[in-house]
Amino acid sequence: MLRQTLLYLSQQGWLRHWVEDSPLSRRLTSRFIAGRALSDGISVLEKLSKERMLGTLDFLGENVTSLDEAAHSKTCYLQALAEIERAHLPATVSIKLTQFGLDFSEDACLKNVLSLVERANAMNSRVEIDMESSEYTDRTLGVVSHIHQRFPDRVRAVIQAYLYRSEADIRSLSEQRIPVRLCKGAYREPATAAFPEKNDVDANYVKLMKLLLDNGTYPAIASHDENIIREAQRHVKEQKISPDRFEFQMLYGIRRDLQRQLVGKGFRLRLYVPYGDAWYPYFMRRLAERPANLLFLAKNVIRS
Repeated sequence: MLRQTLLYLSQQGWLRHWVEDSPLSRRLTSRFIAGRALSDGISVLEKLSKERMLGTLDFLGENVTSLDEAAHSKTCYLQALAEIERAHLPATVSIKLTQFGLDFSEDACLKNVLSLVERANAMNSRVEIDMESSEYTDRTLGVVSHIHQRFPDRVRAVIQAYLYRSEADIRSLSEQRIPVRLCKGAYREPATAAFPEKNDVDANYVKLMKLLLDNGTYPAIASHDENIIREAQRHVKEQKISPDRFEFQMLYGIRRDLQRQLVGKGFRLRLYVPYGDAWYPYFMRRLAERPANLLFLAKNVIRS
């Protein structure tokens, strides 16, 4: 019930505008959101680089209301890539296709994303194409496959472990040698599309994680779950999988202690660094992924 409530609240525009303008909420989220400006995100990436951590910049926003807004998103991301290159940072960018016009024109969306991938290719970087609700899954994977054919290894797809279809999607992406970022999933989905119980999601995550580690192309294991991370470490040791064949991913500001442990053990770690004004839906979905994150959030405000 709490998860459903959080997802419902994440979609309420009136609440979003009130919260995003609140000085109190900005103080609370400053640990998890780099800031409102691109310079804030770059500053965080620079700090992470000094700690031997990789980064991914995410300009928060989705479901634009026009192709003009989609073009603006493209411009913002091109600026982000330019700043990443200027600062010589080991970072990528993460996008949602609805930011780039997918709701209005798949062709226009594809052209916008191709402009971004061309720029990333020129600077030897990558574009992480995030996944949204299941109504977008086929279209998103179609765009990923098309771009991968033109620019191999310059895009990474995201697969959500809570969807029943994800094993088939991972097998298809692995056959195409498309890198995959595996996460649990944070959208409200019907029981016909997704596992409704957390234990089932966790079990499927571990199953898909091992499939990716064994057969995928430079997979990203995105989780803060210590049990899952320990299982990943056990599996790569048992299967003699080199640390340079995959990476862990986490969210900026969450479980810093665990982040330092992984880097200290010689694993690659990439942090997802969000910035921008439209942080409210992102923040609420992070809480809804696991309602215990409300307590988790309170602990992380205190935890070093």
